[in-house]
Amino acid sequence: MKKNRILAPARILLPREGVDLSRWAVLACDQFTSQPDYWQRVRDYVGDAPSCLDLILPEVYLNEPDVDRRIDAIHRAMAAAQADILTRAVDGFLFLRRTTASGVREGLVAAVDLEQYSYAPGERPRIRPTERTVTERIPPRLAVRRGAPLECPHILMLADDPGNTLLGPLSAAADRSAPLYDTPLMFGGGRIAGWAVTDPALIEGAIAAVEAFARRPGPDGQPPIALAVGDGNHSLATAKAWWEEVKKGLSPAETAAHPARYCLVEIENIHDPAIRFEPIHRAVFGANADALPEEMTRFFAAQGAALRTGPQAADAGAAAQRFTLLAGGRRLDCALTGSPAPLCVGSIEAFLADWLSSHPGARVDYIHGEDSLAALAAAGAVGLLLPPFEKADLFRGVYLGGVLPKKTFSMGHAEEKRYYLECRAIV
Repeated sequence: MKKNRILAPARILLPREGVDLSRWAVLACDQFTSQPDYWQRVRDYVGDAPSCLDLILPEVYLNEPDVDRRIDAIHRAMAAAQADILTRAVDGFLFLRRTTASGVREGLVAAVDLEQYSYAPGERPRIRPTERTVTERIPPRLAVRRGAPLECPHILMLADDPGNTLLGPLSAAADRSAPLYDTPLMFGGGRIAGWAVTDPALIEGAIAAVEAFARRPGPDGQPPIALAVGDGNHSLATAKAWWEEVKKGLSPAETAAHPARYCLVEIENIHDPAIRFEPIHRAVFGANADALPEEMTRFFAAQGAALRTGPQAADAGAAAQRFTLLAGGRRLDCALTGSPAPLCVGSIEAFLADWLSSHPGARVDYIHGEDSLAALAAAGAVGLLLPPFEKADLFRGVYLGGVLPKKTFSMGHAEEKRYYLECRAIV
């Protein structure tokens, strides 16, 4: 393998013939984190069938008392799957077509070099996070990866590729052959089909396309971004943290070839019309819905900003940052003017960080989808419904601002996230 290349082919493991992929493929673990009923529905649907559900830890259970037992069971299930279920392998890449309510989007499953990525503040690596990494979120996720023989990817990366140089040739090749698999995805996930990419010319062409992105300077001469993280920021950070542990005891030759140096991801083109960005909303638990607007008003006034609520919000002007408070069946429109944060999500994050420091019994969860937020608000949380996020601003925002506020955007609705299907050995 050539040194310092961002993209690498991998041995991608797939279930043997006869496994029901509609039960095998499971939604990313960081979805529905305040809705255990979703994950119970998944368990009921899967039953005793082989499933990635047994290979992952849905984050709704991350702080449960029995989490260590769950992690041990996951590691055992991975070893069993590696021996008996994951008996098909593709040496190269996978090209994907995913059908959702937003359209048909295309992607490439490949390994990326973690030496080309960093989440440390101030660094400008070729693989770039798009949001601030909360390092406190890494250790519990690291407990899952440490000791795991496999990884199941849910990381989605984005290429700024208006000419479609990365996926275009792979799409044309897929049109000339039958897919390796084609399956519906459970509970509103749509459908996914995958093609093996083993032709050396196609593999080398994809690698060269990403290397070309890494030579293209950003606005105002900023260091290039080859790939940006779209979803799964903390999963990629966890893979990096584990690799930093592993490589301490390796020789240079072992470091160059060790499987833990790489992480399996899916890469998509941000210009794909089927990729739609959705804001990530906030659900506040333990808040007084009647007092919160006044608390927000005082906080923003101290920052030199003005919050208008209710009918007054309509007169705040086009430049105002707008959001909506949900509580029970009530909606309160809000408009913020004069905020020092350039995005509404940044203003909300600043308020919540201050507010949580004086409300130790409260907590915030990050919610994908207005319907999910409304359901939590109806059950007693206070919902903060955030405005749309324009995907055209993503790369420019990362170039010029380093990272976006945490949990700024989501690529589509929760059910449009990546489903675990492929695996790779990491030991």
